[in-house]
Amino acid sequence: MVTIRRSVKYFESTDSYRIGQRPRVKVSIADYGVGNLHSIRKALKLAGARPVVESNMRNLLDADAIVLPGVGAFDSAMRGLEPYRDIILDRLEAGTPCLGICVGAQVLFEGSEEGVLPGLGFMKGKVIKLGTDRVPHMGWNEVCTDDLSFAGVTSPYFYFAHSYYGCPTEDIVVGTTDHHGGIPSMFRKKNVLGVQFHPEKSGSSGAVFLRNFVKYLEAKL
Repeated sequence: MVTIRRSVKYFESTDSYRIGQRPRVKVSIADYGVGNLHSIRKALKLAGARPVVESNMRNLLDADAIVLPGVGAFDSAMRGLEPYRDIILDRLEAGTPCLGICVGAQVLFEGSEEGVLPGLGFMKGKVIKLGTDRVPHMGWNEVCTDDLSFAGVTSPYFYFAHSYYGCPTEDIVVGTTDHHGGIPSMFRKKNVLGVQFHPEKSGSSGAVFLRNFVKYLEAKL
């Protein structure tokens, strides 16, 4: 049985996503050779952020917030991130807000059954393969959570496309999904939120989720 930790409180802030007002929050999207960069960049812009794609991971040292995008294989992602492991971990440990999406959430763990390279190890535990013949898990599914990143989300159905998922050994699960048995689908540690689903592909629900992420950043920065 997966235990869902109580969600982190979001701070109230003035909504900067008003017509004619310039977005205040710069979000650095890490370009490490995988990921649907165009879709997440567009979705973050619509959510009120100022997204910047960073191919030089050293620039993450000065990032206000980081997004680890989520299309690709674990080892391919880690090959791009490994040379900058210390930089990224330093930022996350220091409290830089981060959103990891799908494989971008998986690389936050210590390793994966999908590959042989070590993960970043920010989240304790390993990424394991779905224990069902219905692999990959692809399509719309419900996310069960009371995390405030879902405030105002009218439908809890989000888009999934994965064969592996994070299995933490610490109390960081804040959301679950039923795919022939319950699996963790949201993780929160410090200012880092990892999600197994793709908000940028999840229609109006994903748009509200990303707007909540941007509002959270606005309150933190």
